Amino acid sequence: MPKVSKLVRLTLAAAIAASGAVATTALTATSAHAAAATSTVGGQITRSEVIQRAQYWLGKSIGYNQGGSYPDSSGRNYRTDCSGYVSMAWHLSYSPDTRAIWDAETYEIPRSDLRPGDVLDSYNDHVILFEKWDDAAHTKFSYYSFGSTPVSHVQGMSIDASRIDGHANGDYHARRYKKIVDDVQTRPSKVGVYHPANQTYYEGDNAGSTLGSAMFGNPGWKPIVGDWNKDGVDSIGAYDPDTATFYESNDNTNVSGSVKFGNPGWTPLAGDWNGDGVDSVGAYDPATGTFYLSNDNSTVAVKTTFGNPGWIPIVGDWNKDGVDSIGAYDPSTATFYESNDNVNVSGSVKFGNPGWLPIVGDWNNDGVTSIGAFDPNTATFYLSNDNSTVATSFVYGTPGDIPITGRW
Repeated sequence: MPKVSKLVRLTLAAAIAASGAVATTALTATSAHAAAATSTVGGQITRSEVIQRAQYWLGKSIGYNQGGSYPDSSGRNYRTDCSGYVSMAWHLSYSPDTRAIWDAETYEIPRSDLRPGDVLDSYNDHVILFEKWDDAAHTKFSYYSFGSTPVSHVQGMSIDASRIDGHANGDYHARRYKKIVDDVQTRPSKVGVYHPANQTYYEGDNAGSTLGSAMFGNPGWKPIVGDWNKDGVDSIGAYDPDTATFYESNDNTNVSGSVKFGNPGWTPLAGDWNGDGVDSVGAYDPATGTFYLSNDNSTVAVKTTFGNPGWIPIVGDWNKDGVDSIGAYDPSTATFYESNDNVNVSGSVKFGNPGWLPIVGDWNNDGVTSIGAFDPNTATFYLSNDNSTVATSFVYGTPGDIPITGRW
């Protein structure tokens, strides 16, 4: 979810009693997803966004002028020279010169480690923005530069050339912006099932086939799924409702960590509540409709009431901001309610039938969590990419299984 980010890692840990009704899915939807999340001024920024921002000035008739300025796509002005251009691409709060870029904003790296969004900085004279290596041997590269009018995009430059962009090669040092982050390579969410009779998890492929299976936990425990070690892949876990203890596994076999959180009888949750790329635990009190979320698997970072007692908690990145937030599902009306701020309803949608189980995931890998439903009578999954229509449906598992979702 990317995706990352974020990426939903929700496992339903409680089943609803099936109503026996079987009807068509997909009713009306009122939720709307926001546009792609971007960096904030002076904040962390992904490599892909740096390149996108650099391309914004490309092809425009912007005159090189150390005393001038030109806006970025949001209207913020940056100085129209080499370092101002790099400042714009990095979304800095100011336009430093080449020396300040070197001293205050970057650290040195080997040239062989240059990646998109890094720079070659000559300290006193010039700075260029590295785009990519043009060959596997790292002998040629592409870059962006604002050394003269207009902004240029140069391809096939030799890393050993005597001069690069008009300046001596030996004057350049490879530098990396302190707040640049690698793009998270995500994969679409897929469904699976948990068979409580033998504590077995089955990971599916959204087409009715099994990718893998594992036994984990004890009878009466509830399944959880999350990216516990920030490797971009979800793995399994289990929750002991008698002791309110979470058990996590990074390899779908061994216990990699355990933590007590919440109270016995509460519903376990997992999500990336602060956007750090790691899922941590949470708990939902069904008697009061109160969520308790932790960023460190210990203390409560967020306590909030959402929905009504008896509703089922859901977790997802509803607006593509890289952070999971809460939601709730009313089983009597088959209505999903989403919240982007863990307080207010940002969208609602009816999907499926009463008695079915809610599921959520980023089925098409667009960075936005959408909804789905599982008919426990027929073990049929229904997935939606637009919170309205059914994108795909298939049978997986057996009646009585509990649906799970994750990025396998």
